[in-house]
Amino acid sequence: MSGDPEAAILGLLAELPAGKSISPEEAARALDPEGWRRQLGRVRAAAVGLARQGKLVITRHGKPADPDSFKGVYRLKLPEG
Repeated sequence: MSGDPEAAILGLLAELPAGKSISPEEAARALDPEGWRRQLGRVRAAAVGLARQGKLVITRHGKPADPDSFKGVYRLKLPEG
């Protein structure tokens, strides 16, 4: 499947209560349940783009991370306010 990773991320986040987050794996599975691992790079790139636009917050250890320099395990949530 070649869905839109931005739409998948924002769609999943829209279904959650305010302040809750998703993992990149959840977005990748929404794009391709069988081959989700191949989608992780696209999800990360889309998340970075959305974070730069202010439409998304990338978090590490529950705190906002710089979209241009974060590494490791991360989560995605909508900006508060």
